[in-house]
Amino acid sequence: MRKRLIVSAAAGALSLLLAVPASAADFQPGAAGAGDPYYPTYGNGGYRVSHYDIRLKYQPATDELEGTTTILATATQDLSRFNLDFGLNVSEVRVNGRPATFATSGEQELEITPARPLPKGAQATVVVRYKGVPSTVKKYGFTAWLRTPDGAVAAGEPESAWWWFPSNDHPSDKATFDVSVLVPDGNQVISNGVLTGTSSQAGWTRYTWRENKPQATYLATLAVGKFDITTDTTPSGLPVYNAYSKDLGDNADAAKASVERTGELVDWLSGIFGAYPFSSVGGYVPNVPTGFALEAQTRVFYSPRQFARGANTSVVVHELAHQWYGDSVSLSRWSDIWLNEGFARYAQFLWSEHEDEGTAQQLADYVYASHPADDPFWTVKPGDPGADKQFDGAVYDRGAVAIQALRNKVGDDKFFQILKGWPTERKYGNATIPEFQAYAEKVSGQKLGDLFTTWLFTASKPAVGPVAAGAPAASLAPGAKALVEPKSWKKIQESNSVHEAH
Repeated sequence: MRKRLIVSAAAGALSLLLAVPASAADFQPGAAGAGDPYYPTYGNGGYRVSHYDIRLKYQPATDELEGTTTILATATQDLSRFNLDFGLNVSEVRVNGRPATFATSGEQELEITPARPLPKGAQATVVVRYKGVPSTVKKYGFTAWLRTPDGAVAAGEPESAWWWFPSNDHPSDKATFDVSVLVPDGNQVISNGVLTGTSSQAGWTRYTWRENKPQATYLATLAVGKFDITTDTTPSGLPVYNAYSKDLGDNADAAKASVERTGELVDWLSGIFGAYPFSSVGGYVPNVPTGFALEAQTRVFYSPRQFARGANTSVVVHELAHQWYGDSVSLSRWSDIWLNEGFARYAQFLWSEHEDEGTAQQLADYVYASHPADDPFWTVKPGDPGADKQFDGAVYDRGAVAIQALRNKVGDDKFFQILKGWPTERKYGNATIPEFQAYAEKVSGQKLGDLFTTWLFTASKPAVGPVAAGAPAASLAPGAKALVEPKSWKKIQESNSVHEAH
């Protein structure tokens, strides 16, 4: 009997030993990319992030940054190892309180192996400690960390997170954010959402910001420096927070004359796109040499050069329109960029119409007539422009003309129902162009495949322009004489450098 018991115990132990490797084999590393064909190494697989808690200490004089980022995530597979996107020097990583091993690879991959593998569905708390001088770090030959005379700014598309916090850096994985930054007294910190508190001690001041709605990582922004700050509420009661570097020089007044209209403009856009989706709104203009603007969620980044020729509300409209089209409803993959830029440009067309400086139809006709059939402009497909043409002018201008063509096809009643219904139905989510087409077809009751193919996915000039109801097609035929330039056109084109950094 004893012998049989020993044999049985040994057999049980053997089966247990055999089971462990078999189980462990089911745990695999997460992918070192989100599967985006434009940027194969951006983002990661195997998990989803729900929240980032970012605590930083920054010294503007030396550009030294040290931080601790806590990430709340859920495994989407049996996970033996996972990656984050990050570029600074990491000193420690913990997963669920236990030290984890880590290594770097490629341009921005931080490979983390937890002490215990993560079963599918398991929640993980990942803590990363790090420090570095972000302005000295270049990835793929550039940096999205912009030094200013009195500090620095993190702003860039399609990437900027790598220089100040580790993340799953792809817009398909959105999360909420807490950002808390300690800076020497006399400096201020600007980030997304609502400023929830400040505290000072021993010559340092901590600023704490919270964005409580899902946000893509590239839309997270950070600015440290000395700013003139204005706070207000919109007529509808939405908090407005704007900031301007104290050393903007000749561009200061034009910048303020533009950005201070944010409250008015966001309320106007709400009438077109539906209720504003976030808890605050505003913008900031730091003293940077760049020429682009970025629709950072709730807190738009503007370069001073945007206002070098005077006030420009059109660029403010463009960036605020992104709060619905691009921020609240984010693209699923970077090839869907038309869902962001086409609609932001079209918002400028509508603002021109509102200001009696040229109707959307006149602007669309002007774009169509201004580019002959052999212009390379028509070889860019707004619905899939390619990574090297992602921010090409055609994505904006031809993309907006495509929307005017949609308006003419379905009629104003259905068109504005689509404009408002889409960001309402898809709020805080992600989407693709085929999904938008399906929604437009559902609302309009029309098949729109030919229209989308012609205007978004064909590398040639459409045979007929975006003809308004009752307008003779011949007036917009290829080779027709260019129409009179709408009054708003130059201001609209001044925002063409919106994403020139990439």
